[in-house]
Amino acid sequence: MLSAYIAAAMRRATYQLLADDEGFVGEIPGLQGVLGHAETLEACREDLQSALEDWLVFRLRRGLLVPVVEDIDLTAPPVIEEAA
Repeated sequence: MLSAYIAAAMRRATYQLLADDEGFVGEIPGLQGVLGHAETLEACREDLQSALEDWLVFRLRRGLLVPVVEDIDLTAPPVIEEAA
């Protein structure tokens, strides 16, 4: 499911060619703070995916919400413990 989420998020990525041969910047709309930057478009894609993976690990480990992408929801439902 994690691989499917990453692939779906990367399909939403947008890239911009920067002026003065400064390379490319990429972002994924709806995923605040997930940015990539590199000299080539392919390297920018790789940097963006790495940033996405780090962002997901950070949020999931802390129990923070992760936006649903293409109906893929990584946020686990709360566990309700029964009284003994």
